[in-house]
Amino acid sequence: MSDNRDRQAADTVLMVRPVAFHGNPETVDSNAFQRPPQVADPEAEQAAAEVEFEHLVDSLETAGVRTVVVDDNLEPPTPDSVFPNNWVSLHADGTAVLYPMMAPSRRRERRRDILELLSGQHGFRVERVLDLSHHEQEDRFLEGTGSMVLDRVNRVAYACLSPRTDLEVFAEAAQLLDYEPVAFVGTDADGVAVYHTNVLMSVGRDFAVLCEEAIDDPGQRAAVRARLEETGHEIVPISREQMGNFAGNMLELAGADGERVLALSARALETLDADQRATLESRCRLVAAPVAAIEEGGGGSVRCMLAAIHLPRRDFAHNMQ
Repeated sequence: MSDNRDRQAADTVLMVRPVAFHGNPETVDSNAFQRPPQVADPEAEQAAAEVEFEHLVDSLETAGVRTVVVDDNLEPPTPDSVFPNNWVSLHADGTAVLYPMMAPSRRRERRRDILELLSGQHGFRVERVLDLSHHEQEDRFLEGTGSMVLDRVNRVAYACLSPRTDLEVFAEAAQLLDYEPVAFVGTDADGVAVYHTNVLMSVGRDFAVLCEEAIDDPGQRAAVRARLEETGHEIVPISREQMGNFAGNMLELAGADGERVLALSARALETLDADQRATLESRCRLVAAPVAAIEEGGGGSVRCMLAAIHLPRRDFAHNMQ
């Protein structure tokens, strides 16, 4: 049994270095956080994204978080490859899950060679692969830990339903991974469905950042709050405006010597008030990186850029078998 089993925070993340990042016209209609792609220069977007990416890698490694950085491929084009948490999740029992993606260009991000790299060069064990991508044939999607926010310790999966997060596929994934599914509907101030759950909430070991006011149905709002409180999480509420500045898009990680690290963007940190920041800082070291070009062009932030690696590591006994 792996030492990583049932831990909320991974000590290693998978990141994909962008080579042709730009605003994707295939995703903008379902992502209200994304700037219309026609207003930006793709070459300038890539140049800025590359700088932001390297800064985030450096910031995480300085905090003691390990990174596995893989270069994107120029062909076929994958403008959103910097967000690998949408196509793969990696679990402590050795399971890797491949997810159905809404945008055709994003389906090309799924790379089994990355799973082979994790196993062959980085000492992780991938013992089974669950491929849910066949749901794309029926226009049903579930975009990884963008669509699902996982309480790994208590085996609860939260999902904000949207065109990118199908209820039936969510229920299937939760069953396959042995998670209790908690589904709800969330909207922004204009009544548009929040495209990914991980911009609305983040679950850490003993806290949860949550935009409660985005959950319009009082029963669903109460159910989400109750489940978080039952599992020992202090709720840090954020507003819709703060959600729009990616304050919900955070990920708790494990740094050097087990230090708790909370990765977020500089924009997210700036939008937090003093009480919210103090609550988070009482638990974690806040590691904030500026990723404005990625946020504006891709409609995702720091958490979206990190695929947490919870896979077990190979040991000597396993290698001798």
